[in-house]
Formats: sequence, C-alpha cells, structure tokens
Amino acid sequence: MFSSASLKLWICTALVLASPAPTPVQMAERATCTVSSVASAGDLSGCTDIVITAFTVPSGSTLEITAATGATIVMKGNVEFAKTDAEGPLMHFDTKNVNFNGNGYSFIGNGELYWDTQGGNGGVYKPGPLLKFDGYGTFANFNVKNSPVQAISIGVRDGQSHFKNITVDNSDGDKDKLGHNTDGFDLGSVHDVVIQDSKVYNQDDCVAIGKGSNIVFKNNYCSGGHGISIGSISTNGYARNVTISDNTVVNNKYGLRIKVKKSATNADVTDVTYSGNTVTGASKYGVLITQSYDEDFGTPGTGSQLSGINFSGTMNTIAATGDGLKVGVDCGNCTGTWDWSALTVTSGKTSQLVLDNAKITGGSY
Repeated sequence: MFSSASLKLWICTALVLASPAPTPVQMAERATCTVSSVASAGDLSGCTDIVITAFTVPSGSTLEITAATGATIVMKGNVEFAKTDAEGPLMHFDTKNVNFNGNGYSFIGNGELYWDTQGGNGGVYKPGPLLKFDGYGTFANFNVKNSPVQAISIGVRDGQSHFKNITVDNSDGDKDKLGHNTDGFDLGSVHDVVIQDSKVYNQDDCVAIGKGSNIVFKNNYCSGGHGISIGSISTNGYARNVTISDNTVVNNKYGLRIKVKKSATNADVTDVTYSGNTVTGASKYGVLITQSYDEDFGTPGTGSQLSGINFSGTMNTIAATGDGLKVGVDCGNCTGTWDWSALTVTSGKTSQLVLDNAKITGGSY
C-alpha cells in the first residue's frame, strides 16, 4: 500500500517525466551568443542575440557569421585580421532580416602589410573583400580600416538591406600610392539596397554597382578615389532604377561614372537618376558615360544598351580640375531622351559627346 505522501511523490515525479524537455534549438533561440574568436562563431544559426567582442582573426582563418532570422548583432570591440594568405572574404555575414549595430567599432584589415601599388593585379597576394554581406538586414555604425583590397561587398537576396553611418578609411594607402583596388562598396547581383550617410577614403571606386536594381546611394562622402561608379557592366549584367543623390565627391579621378565593357552583350543600364550631387577636383572627368570600358573613350560596344540617364531634381554641381574634361559620353548603343536639366559643370576642359541615338536636353556643361 502506498502512503499518501508516497502517492503524491509518485504523481509529481510522473508529471515531471512526462513533460517534454526543451529541444536544443529552442534553448539556442533564447540564448545570447558571444563571438570572441573564430571557434566561437562556429554555429550561430539559432542565436537571436549575438555580441561580437574584441579579438584577432589569426592568419589562415576567416570568420563566418550566420544568425537566426531577425537576430540582433552588436559589436563591443574591434575585430582585427592578421596578415594572411586565406582566400577572401575574410569575414562573411549570411543573414536574414538582422539588425547589426557596430557601435562605432572597427574591422581592421592591416592593408598596409600588403599594399605595393599593384592591388589585385599582381605583387603580394591580397585577400578581398574584407567584409561580404549576403542575405539582408540593417547594418550600421561601423568602420573598416585599411582593407587589403576591396572593403565591403554586398549581395542581397529575399529582402531589402540598409547600410548607414559606415566609414571606410583606406587613406593610409595614399602614401607613395601604395593602395590600389581599395573599393569602398561593391554591389553585385543585388536588389533593394540603400547606402547612406557614409564616408569612403580610398584609391578606387567609392561605390561600384556591378549588377542590380532598385539601388539608392545617398548623402555619402567620397574622397581620393575614382568616384561613384555604375559598373563595370559585363555580359548579362544590368543596373536598373538607380538613384544617386546628395553625395559629395572630393578630389577623385572621376566624379560620376557609368562604365560598360565594350565586349558586353545582353546588358543594360536603365533609369539612372542623379540629383543634388556635388563634385570638386575631378582630375580626369567630371562625368563619364562610356561603353568602351576598359577605355574611357575608344570604339564603343553595341551589345549593351543605355537609356534613361538623367540629371534631374536638385542641381548637380560638378567641377573638374587641371586637364580634367567636364563631361564625356561614348555611346555605341544609347537610346531615348535624357533630361540633364539639373546638371551644371563649372570648370574643366571641353566636353566630348558621342551619343549614338540618344538625345540630351538641358544642362550646362
């Protein structure tokens, strides 16, 4: 016979044993995960809150951040990358609908240990990009210091991404012209991306839009590089519905540029709007639109098409310097009427225009 006390104990024990234990996934999804080394970033797929503390990624290693959908990621220290022969990207974010806040901390690439004036064209091996963002989300308030070559690569799928308040500082590469191919933002196969309120100091494109649609680049500052670029556009590439507005471009080789490879086929650049941009000190072209890339001017290709290239809305004010040309357009297959009513080029040598079937209205250049 069970005593009353024994019966109660038996019932309580049975109930506890019958209750399902939380699964590892359920427990992980409630957890705050800390990344303080490459090893600790090994499996973050169930983490909804991730804290990145200060540490160094050792030579030969790269870093992967994969978080749960909707996760929050915050930095609480700098992440530094030792000189390495590992293949880039040195850090890869593969995320969905995350909110990343760098809190003003930096990703330090130690590019000065690699730079030799040749960039990715030869010399010392240089891994790139330093950071690659796939998936989508909001990424804000962080710095990149001295990337070996390209700083930030963006590839967005399934949703909109917003990049803001970011500084890419490769200005140390100006010394003896050692830095090369140090692009700020490279966009490839992207859709629905906004980049704003950011600064780039470098020796190549501030932004290069290689392929994508519904892209906004606004209120950014570009110093010392090759300006704001759409392209280079290759075969099967495109840039559609792009807005470039309220940016400041200082002492760059080019101010605003569209570059399409002369060999490109089945490619197009369509519906590009420039509004409210200020360019000063453009040493080669204030504005360049070419289908002759890798040349600025040559025999343009005809396998791609450019249409709807407009300077409209708020006035764009452009100033070339020295031997820089005001505007260059080298079309092999350009169509439609382009509204340039909001373009004023105040200095530079005579413009050079080969328009094919396009027509430009308005503007002072």
